[in-house]
Amino acid sequence: MDALFRDDAYAQRCAATVLSVDERGVRLDRTVFYPTGGGQPGDTGFLRFDGGEIRVADTVKGEGGPDDVIHVLDPAATPPAVGAVVEAVIDWDRRHRHMRMHTALHLLCAVVPGSVTGGQIGADKSRLDFNVPAESLDKDAIAAAVNARIAADTPVTTRWITDEEMAAAPELVRTMSVKPPTGSGRVRLLNIESVDLQPCGGTHVARTGEIGAIEVVKIENKGKQNRRVVIALAD
Repeated sequence: MDALFRDDAYAQRCAATVLSVDERGVRLDRTVFYPTGGGQPGDTGFLRFDGGEIRVADTVKGEGGPDDVIHVLDPAATPPAVGAVVEAVIDWDRRHRHMRMHTALHLLCAVVPGSVTGGQIGADKSRLDFNVPAESLDKDAIAAAVNARIAADTPVTTRWITDEEMAAAPELVRTMSVKPPTGSGRVRLLNIESVDLQPCGGTHVARTGEIGAIEVVKIENKGKQNRRVVIALAD
């Protein structure tokens, strides 16, 4: 399967051929739909073909590796036949908010010292959990620091390194709860120049300025030296 979202997060639609259909959903030969992973929700949208369209309620990974993407259909939908040509169309507004949020969390990760113990991306609110003492975090200071990095409008790029290079650079890994996706021979790094560099397979905006201003909604105590920082987009 050709994972178009990996090279072009801004691709909103593509023509594709149905490879298989089962109780889990539909597999295509290529897709713009991002599957749930790394704290980012799977895309929703539509598969359009002669005779109408069907709703994609979620997108998940199959057991066949990182490029095994399953489009989960609305339960009431009748799936297209194997071999059918469809147009895969994502819910762009929702995806773009996920892209803005995901990039904002990388900036948050750069601002708050300490390892990340968990996280979740949402269209309305997102969070990261940090292994830090409570007194080290100030809501207003964090918001100001993140927003300053957003305003700098820094380019956001990706590059690939080998599994061996990844193993030789453990300092690139900030997340304690999720290991880098090694095993396929290479690992994708997200690079926000002079701000953040770490493994990430999600979708992001091209420049930090595209995020727009964020708010730190709250900081929660989630256990000994485990602090949850919740952010929201200001618009």
